[in-house]
Amino acid sequence: MPPVREWRSEAAYSYLNDLNPAELAWEFLRRNPAYQRDYQIAVDPAANQPEYSEPQIVRWGLRFPGQSGCSGE
Repeated sequence: MPPVREWRSEAAYSYLNDLNPAELAWEFLRRNPAYQRDYQIAVDPAANQPEYSEPQIVRWGLRFPGQSGCSGE
């Protein structure tokens, strides 16, 4: 996650006004500590599981409509 911004600064979060519903949902989801934990498990090669398990997909309402490419992260 990027460094914590001054959460009381209106300017720091003005970009939220331009997000569509899916983008806004992602902003909340990615900050959820339980989701962050599940994500770390999903990307851990030692966990020997698919990227996301079916229960994780259902729990977080994830949808993968197309193949994703490398995010560069």
